[in-house]
Amino acid sequence: MPDIAIIDGFATLFSSPTTLGFLFLGTTMGLLAGATPGLSASATTALLIPLTFYMEPLAALVFIYTIGKAASFGGSIPAILFNTPGTPQAAATQMEGYPLTRQGKQGKALKTAVTASAMGDTVSELILIFCAAWVAGYAAKLGPPELFAVFFCAFIIIGSVIGDSVVKGLLSTLLGILLSLVGFDPITAEPRYVFGVDGLSDGIGLVPLLLGTLVVSEVLVQITNREALDDARAIAPESQNRDDHRLTWLEFKNIVPTIARSTGYGTLIGMLPGIGASVASFVAYAEARRTSMPGDNWGKGEIKGVAAAEAANNATSGANLIPLLSLGIPGNAVAALLAGVFVIHGIAIGPRVFIESRDLIYGLFASGLVAIALYFLLGYFGSNFVGRMIAIIPARMIYPFIFVTSFIATFALKQSLFDLLVMMTFGVVGYFMKKWNFSIPAFIIAFILGSGAEESLRQAMLLSESGAFIFFERPIALFFFSIGLLTMGFRLSKKTNARGGRISPRNNEE
Repeated sequence: MPDIAIIDGFATLFSSPTTLGFLFLGTTMGLLAGATPGLSASATTALLIPLTFYMEPLAALVFIYTIGKAASFGGSIPAILFNTPGTPQAAATQMEGYPLTRQGKQGKALKTAVTASAMGDTVSELILIFCAAWVAGYAAKLGPPELFAVFFCAFIIIGSVIGDSVVKGLLSTLLGILLSLVGFDPITAEPRYVFGVDGLSDGIGLVPLLLGTLVVSEVLVQITNREALDDARAIAPESQNRDDHRLTWLEFKNIVPTIARSTGYGTLIGMLPGIGASVASFVAYAEARRTSMPGDNWGKGEIKGVAAAEAANNATSGANLIPLLSLGIPGNAVAALLAGVFVIHGIAIGPRVFIESRDLIYGLFASGLVAIALYFLLGYFGSNFVGRMIAIIPARMIYPFIFVTSFIATFALKQSLFDLLVMMTFGVVGYFMKKWNFSIPAFIIAFILGSGAEESLRQAMLLSESGAFIFFERPIALFFFSIGLLTMGFRLSKKTNARGGRISPRNNEE
C-alpha cells in the first residue's frame, strides 16, 4: 500500500545522512539555477549528472530530482524582479509579477509565488505517491505490442506538441531515435551505424550528448548574444508600506481557489508526455484571468495571476514522474535526465520498479516532499536576497565557468578525448537546433527512449506470425496509435486554423 510505503520511504531517506545532504544541496542549487536567467533546470541537471556516477543510487536520484523541483519555483524570482524569466514557464509569472515589482510590491509577489508553488507541488507529489503504483499495475499487463504503441504515441505527442513547428518537432524526435540505434545490435551483437569509428561501438555516450545539447549549446547561444552578456539588472525600490512586503491572510484566502484550480490543470497536463510546464502555466493564467472578479487588477499586478502560473508550473513536477515510472516514458526534459540517472545506476524504469526498487522509489517520493518544504522556506525568507545576488553577478562571468565545468565533467568520466569531441559536436548541433527552432527536449527524450522502443518492436515482431498486423489485432495498441495520430492531426489543424487556413511556402514546414 502507498500509505505504508511512503512511511518506509521517509525511513529510508532519513537513515542516510549523505542522501539528506544531497537533498539540501540539490534544492539550494536548483533554486539558484532557476533564478539565473539563461541557466535552465535541464542545463544545470545535465551539468551535474556526471557527479551521480560516484553516488549511491538514492542520493543520485534525490540530487537530480530536487534540482528540477526547486528550479521550477526559482525561475519566478528574476521574472518578478527583473522582468526576465529564469525558466520558460516563468514567462506567465512575469505578466503580473513584474508590474507588482514596479509598484514596490516585489515582496508580496515573491511570497505569493513561493506559496502557490509549494501548494501546487505538494498536491502533485501526493498524487504521484498514491497513483503511480496504481497506474504501474495496469501498465505491467501490457505486452510488447502495447508497449511499442505507447512509445509510438509518446514520440508523436512529444514531437508534434513541443515547439512551434510540428515537422521540426517530429524531425527532432526522429534524429534522437536514429542516434539511439548507434552501437551494437542488442540481438545480433553486430556493430551498426558506427562507420568504422571505434568510439561509437558502445553507442553515443549519454552524458556527452546531454552536456553538449543542453549546456554547451546554451553557452554558445549566450556568447553570441552581446546584449545578454552586458545586461545590467536593477531591482525597483521597495514600498514603505509593510503590507506590500507580505501576503496577508485575506489575500491568501482569496487566492486559494485560484491555486486549487491551477493545481488541477498543472497536474493533468503534467501527466501527459511532452506538454510541459510552460503550457500548464499559461493555461492556468488564462483561465484565472477569464474567471476574474470585479476589482481585480489584471495586467497591472494581480496576485491571482502570479498564484495561478506558479501553482500550475510546480504542479507538473510530481505528475511528470507518473508516466516515467509507470511506463518508462519521461514527460519533459528534466524527467528524461532523471531517467538517465536510473539508466546510469542500472535501474530499469517501468512497472516493476515499484516491486524491485520499492524503498528507493518511495525514498525519492519522500525527498520531494522535504524539498518542497525546504524551497518554501528558502523562497519565502530569501528570495529578495537571491535576486540581489543574481543582479550583481554579470552573465559574462557565469558562462565561461559553465563551459569549463562541462569539459571537466565530461573528461572526468572516462578520461576520453573522444567524449569531449562528442560533447562539442552536439554542442554545435544543439546551437543550430535552437537557432532554427528544432526541439531539443524532443530530441533528448527520443534518444533515451529509442532503445526501449526498438526492443518492444522487435519482441512484438518475434511473437507475431502475421508481421505488423499484430498491432491491429490488439485493441490497446490500436488505442495508443490512434491517440498519437489524433493528437498530431489536432495540432496541425489548430496551426492551420490559426493562420486562416492559408497554406504558404512557409506553412509547408508545418
